[in-house]
Amino acid sequence: EMFGYLRTGWTCDLLSMLLQSMTGVTWSRETMRRWLHRAGLVWRRPRPVVGPSDPQKKSILERIKRLLKHLPATETAMIPDAVHLNLNPQIGCTWQEKGQQTEIVTPGNNVKRYLSGSLDWRTKRVYSTLGKCRNGELFIAHLADLNRRLKHFQVVHVICDNAPFHTSKAVRAWLAEHPRIRLVFLPKYSPELNPIERVWWHLRDEITRNHQHPQIDGLIAAALRWLKHRKHQIEGRAYRALLNAC
Repeated sequence: EMFGYLRTGWTCDLLSMLLQSMTGVTWSRETMRRWLHRAGLVWRRPRPVVGPSDPQKKSILERIKRLLKHLPATETAMIPDAVHLNLNPQIGCTWQEKGQQTEIVTPGNNVKRYLSGSLDWRTKRVYSTLGKCRNGELFIAHLADLNRRLKHFQVVHVICDNAPFHTSKAVRAWLAEHPRIRLVFLPKYSPELNPIERVWWHLRDEITRNHQHPQIDGLIAAALRWLKHRKHQIEGRAYRALLNAC
């Protein structure tokens, strides 16, 4: 509650109403907007940040660093996460002629698929598995893909986040039958430490945003081609904590 108004943020109209009630003078919405701009304020979306922090973050990160730095040739490390593919495209900015607005045709009824992918720490290759839901079933299917495609390694370390289904009963049972696959967990509340998030950022920017595929199969095919033929980089200052392990 702000000055008796049940609002979560200030608007030009609300500021104008408040000043009028306090001073008796009426200012228009546009006058308020100009004053706010002169004060160095802009209208934009806030950036969400994770509130909680893992008290064991430093020690967990150090263990992962040691693992990656001393990873033997007979073992490999994979860093997984999932990305959603929506037939209804996410709309983003693009260059357009002045006075005209580009139209993106949407199918109306959305269809969604998920790609569970793992970034190979050494080669930067992404291994992916397609599914209809982001859940333990898709995670197990992806682990099975890694187990089959990386059979030349004695141990496959899967460095993942703390999603609840990563420790589900079904996942634990599958891991017990496949001891070559070993889960290593990132610190809690630390999505910025997962390098594959940057891969998904580029995928959305180059493939899924403003896409015009009329069918979900075409979008999936485009995403898989992009993953196959692109050399992925671990980039950005947010990932230095893991990059320093190399």
